[in-house]
Amino acid sequence: MQRLHKLKNTSLLAAALLCTTALMPAEIAPFSATVAEAAVARNIVVRGNTRIEEETVLSYLTFSRGRSYSAADVDESLKALFATGLFATVDIKQQGGTVVVEVTENPIINQVSFEGNKKLNDSSLETAVRSQPRTMLTRARVESDVQNILEGYRRSGRYDASVEPKIIDRGNNRVDLVFEINEGDKTGVERISFIGNKSFSDGRLRDVIRTRESGFLSWLRSTDTYDPDRLAADQELLRQYYNRKGYADFRIVSATADLDREQNIFYVTFTVEEGERYEFGDVEIVSSVPDVDANELYSTLRTKPGKRFDSLRVEQSIEDLTLRVSEKGYAFAQIRPRALRDYENNTISLIYYIEEGPRAYVERINVIGNDRTREYVIRREFDLAEGDAFNRVLIDKAERRLRNLGFFERVNITTSQGSASDRVIVNVEVMEKATGEVSFGLGYSTTDGVIGDISVSERNFLGRGQYVKLGVGRGESSQTYEFAFAEPFFMGRRIAFDVDAYRRVRDSNDYRSFDQETTGGGFGFTLPLREEELRLRLFYKIFQEKNTDPNNTSTGVTNCNTADLSLAVCDSLGEYITSLAGYRFIYNTLNRNLNPTDGFYAAFGQEFAGIGGDSTYIKSTAEARAYTELLPDWGIVGSAKIEGGHIYGIGDDRLRVSEQFMVGGNIIRGFENQGIGPRDSKTGDALGGRMYIAGSLETTFPFPVIPEEFGLSGAVFADAGTLWDADDDLVKIVENGGNKVNSNDFDIRASVGAGIRWQSPFGPLRVDFAWPVMKNDKDETQVFRLSGGTRF
Repeated sequence: MQRLHKLKNTSLLAAALLCTTALMPAEIAPFSATVAEAAVARNIVVRGNTRIEEETVLSYLTFSRGRSYSAADVDESLKALFATGLFATVDIKQQGGTVVVEVTENPIINQVSFEGNKKLNDSSLETAVRSQPRTMLTRARVESDVQNILEGYRRSGRYDASVEPKIIDRGNNRVDLVFEINEGDKTGVERISFIGNKSFSDGRLRDVIRTRESGFLSWLRSTDTYDPDRLAADQELLRQYYNRKGYADFRIVSATADLDREQNIFYVTFTVEEGERYEFGDVEIVSSVPDVDANELYSTLRTKPGKRFDSLRVEQSIEDLTLRVSEKGYAFAQIRPRALRDYENNTISLIYYIEEGPRAYVERINVIGNDRTREYVIRREFDLAEGDAFNRVLIDKAERRLRNLGFFERVNITTSQGSASDRVIVNVEVMEKATGEVSFGLGYSTTDGVIGDISVSERNFLGRGQYVKLGVGRGESSQTYEFAFAEPFFMGRRIAFDVDAYRRVRDSNDYRSFDQETTGGGFGFTLPLREEELRLRLFYKIFQEKNTDPNNTSTGVTNCNTADLSLAVCDSLGEYITSLAGYRFIYNTLNRNLNPTDGFYAAFGQEFAGIGGDSTYIKSTAEARAYTELLPDWGIVGSAKIEGGHIYGIGDDRLRVSEQFMVGGNIIRGFENQGIGPRDSKTGDALGGRMYIAGSLETTFPFPVIPEEFGLSGAVFADAGTLWDADDDLVKIVENGGNKVNSNDFDIRASVGAGIRWQSPFGPLRVDFAWPVMKNDKDETQVFRLSGGTRF
């Protein structure tokens, strides 16, 4: 009975539902139909389109005329139409048996413009935005453009910049898009701090990285802003610095840049772990390649036992070994260094394993990003080409060479799989930077007075990697004109070729008693004997020299005013042509050429005059300089320098005064230019000498109270040297005239002093105060000396 009762109730409920459905309004009935089953689109109508064809709109629908559709189909169709970027609004609704698709088309951009921008020009911003004239305006694209513009300003150090897009209606569904920009102030780096550094001070490490603190010189540079790419490069510079100083376990724990939005400044903090300092222990070469004798390769190594550990020396040794083994016919050989640390003695022993590597070939080298630089300029820095054996060491070497060119902001070399398992594609991506320079020079020296010059130079001329310079200078008693050209790869080989021409006019002054005009030029070749360290330069020079009595335009002894000029000087007046060839060996391991703090520089060269012309002599010169950080934590750097020269006249021709060495305050401070050495007893004219030697010890240090941003540093020094042995014939000329030559012997002069160095906005300036402690009675002294110049 209960089952019959329940069945009865169920039947009554079903009947009630059927009646309710029958009485439902007509406009609600279709919705119920879509719930129960899909509706049928008997017709589809598109409304609101003016430029876009109806068939284009219908092609994005997931249903068509005469077919059934559901709410899911409507939803997918809406998404597809919006994704086209063609429409601002889309609505799909049913009216009876007809589906109506109503759209509002996005307007066409008539013009894109920028307002309020000064630091970034329009062309730079145009490359950052995707919205372009004659394209559809979409909200998503405009929002993306705003972020791209803001990113461009962040890259230029302006994190306070804001961008507001404005749309101006021009009718006919066309608009102008205007980005109103408020650039804001430059977001500087207020402070760069280091945590965990014990061996080197914060100031010393700030010199290593490229990012600088904002301050006195901020208006001259852009490196005092935060740049994430620069921060990453700074971390690598710190690693290289510590690894070169022997700290093989050095690591950077973190590198953070915190933005204070209220003050619009960044605080950059590097947290480091220095580890222990190591020296090279035992160094061994083990070869498993046939016919490669390890004993023959030890001379190639740059890692010597007992020397301070230097990661760069390890890399260079690997490169040198790779090339030596390749020359023996084993192009696929690999050099694997193994480091064995002795923590008790703080030494690292190295074993270089020479093994046969997997056979892989360079299928292709792709160069990307070189809009201006010729592709061959980049390719020639590789020691391999398409079809050669692939070697990762040579790829890394090429990457370092490209960075050292100074043509690119960024260099990144990656590899990818080629068309076969033994084929490798090398991708070289570069970002170019400006290489041209218009330089203005302004300087002053105690002897030459105010000196100014202007020059135009280009380090990547026409994208060919060539150097060109044209310069003009003028001072109170001098004029200079010069032209220089250099080709680093002559005839497709790693040989540098250079040529120059010049004209110099110097009037008589306090230390030179005659006027001098020199016009000449020359060319030379530089050959790398050991890359990055040892070079050989071969050169040829020819110049015409005209020396005249400033009080008499005629030349010659008979027309010379012997009351004011030495007979030796008078004998040297006239016009002479000198034609010479020479060579110069240069060894350079300085960490930087300007203001070095570590490394060694040495040079030796000779000039042979007499290849035609009026001069015949052999001149030899040599110099050596060494730098080291005496107290790295305090930024105190010590340097030692020694130099010397000898000139020997060939044949019966005597040396002229202008051909001999002149020594003074430019070499031994505390004396005037040409202030020491052989001198006419009557007139006091400097005659020069055939031999000189000089040395110097100097210590530089930052001022502890003055902020380093001012670029001020101090120095204490001691100089010593001498100039002697004037040409015998010149001595006879003076003596035959009834006078004698003073200071012609090997008499040592010495001085001590202190000075100030200023890396000013107008270039490096230096002031020296020197007091002679050993001198000759006939020497001319000079306690105060000021010199400097600039390039901006």
